Amino acid sequence: MKKVTLNLLILFVFVLVSSCGKKEETKTTELKGGIKGGGIYKSNELENIRSLDPVGINDVVSHHVAHQIYDLLIDLDSALHLTPELATRWEISDDGLLYTFHLRKGVLFQDNACFPNGKGREMTAADVKYSFDRVCDPRTGTLGFDYYKNYVEGADEFFQEATIAKRESREAKLAGVSGYIAKDDSTFQIKLKKPFGPFIYYMCLGFAYVIPKEAVDKYGKDYFQNPVGTGPFIFVDWKPDLELNLKKNPNYWAKDEFGNQLPYVDGAKFKFIKEVSQQLLEFRNGNIDECYRIPNESFKEIVTPEKNLTPAFANFRLQRVASLASQFYGFLTTGKIFNNEKVRQAFNYAIDREKILKFVLNGQGYMGAIYGIVPPSMPDYDVKKIKGYDFNIEKAKQLMAEAGYPDGKGFPDAVLQINSGGDRNIQIAESIQNMLKEIGVNMKLSIIQFAQHLDNIDAGRADFYRLGWIADYPDPENFLNLYYGKNVPKDPKAISPINSTRYQNPEFDLLFEKAIATTDMKERYKLYYEAEQIAVSQAPMMFIYYDEDYRLLQSYVHGYPLDPMHRVNFRHLWLDK
Repeated sequence: MKKVTLNLLILFVFVLVSSCGKKEETKTTELKGGIKGGGIYKSNELENIRSLDPVGINDVVSHHVAHQIYDLLIDLDSALHLTPELATRWEISDDGLLYTFHLRKGVLFQDNACFPNGKGREMTAADVKYSFDRVCDPRTGTLGFDYYKNYVEGADEFFQEATIAKRESREAKLAGVSGYIAKDDSTFQIKLKKPFGPFIYYMCLGFAYVIPKEAVDKYGKDYFQNPVGTGPFIFVDWKPDLELNLKKNPNYWAKDEFGNQLPYVDGAKFKFIKEVSQQLLEFRNGNIDECYRIPNESFKEIVTPEKNLTPAFANFRLQRVASLASQFYGFLTTGKIFNNEKVRQAFNYAIDREKILKFVLNGQGYMGAIYGIVPPSMPDYDVKKIKGYDFNIEKAKQLMAEAGYPDGKGFPDAVLQINSGGDRNIQIAESIQNMLKEIGVNMKLSIIQFAQHLDNIDAGRADFYRLGWIADYPDPENFLNLYYGKNVPKDPKAISPINSTRYQNPEFDLLFEKAIATTDMKERYKLYYEAEQIAVSQAPMMFIYYDEDYRLLQSYVHGYPLDPMHRVNFRHLWLDK
């Protein structure tokens, strides 16, 4: 009797706690336009965050979180069109050298202890200049300088002077980048050294988030985990490998077309479940509200050949889009193993991309990467004009022999460095491992944490590595920039976060430079085709497949489109439980 009573008591307490928790979680309010406010949105990332300091954000996971905390001058909507954010409007001079941004007034930084009395102050053009200067300052550990050094007036001079000042333990003689100008409190200008057609899209990069100097002064080196911005959500806490929590910014400047205050939800929680199969289980159990990516082994159980949900998953919603993303393995072209062009070409011919797509990805991909680095979903870009690599095992063997390694004899072990998150990356690697055996190559896997994986790649410590590139903006330059020789530092020990293969070809650089200085899109794209063909022919990468994104949502999630660049934006997301 005692045992039964105790069990009933435990059951009663469990039900009471569960029902109370559920009631609090699903509490919503009616808003104008049939929208509901309230609730906590729960998502998951398969990798860890690298940094929440804009100067250190060059990975997609950090960007997903940071985009909720910070604002940009201008952003991209889900159709990849430019849209105003902190800047209400902008102009570009006829010569393409001066960009003028007119800033939104009354925007407040989030309340934070870095401000007097903890109250956020108004954002001005001086904050924009400070934020942009930091991206060109080596003392911040910036990963974004390469984007701006060749285009913004005074960017390289400031970077070099700050580098010398740091080495000599003195103050820099230059206070900032001369091409970044706070004309007045509500006007920010950028002067370029030369015209650069896609430059407006650089305002949409994670490096361009606006932050207050007070926060960096207060938190110092720990600012990367104490972010402060003007965005819709305020950072609460971050437990590495477990979860990160955000709460609604009650002072956010934006309202929707009905006059409702954004964001709609009360907060957001990011979990860090590393296995996509476990992520799916948590989603099915209702513990998270979305499941980005579907486990390869479960794909056919969830998605029909017609790309619809099977009856077992019909109570969820499926989003699908051909993404602006390419998956590839990079070769360190300056290393001792892959400095031979014929070896790199042989690796490309040795892999059967259609087999990977069909049997490893179970159709969860757009198509094999038989062209180049620019994906077919790039607007107005005809990838069929690029001659890439099909599956040709005899050609691969011939190239290995011409490179001095007949049947792979004498070729060292090819150690592929791969990040630990995501089962499909490992499954693809194991498949390629078997394919390369056909040309006598022994490929080994080195599986490490994502942050260390990126650090090794940037520093040139990985001869052979897995990466994917999701477009930062919809222009082919964003992909071809990975081959631009001037993005490779003169010092071989310095990091090269953009051109990580350290590929250099003067002919490519010349065509690329002509293209980006051309304002006419058709003419610019013609030059892009010529440049890409040169790089693809020299194979600084093993092109694997072009991505297609799949995301499952709980049926009560609204206002959350999936765009081709998988930009995560919770501003208009709402829950109807």
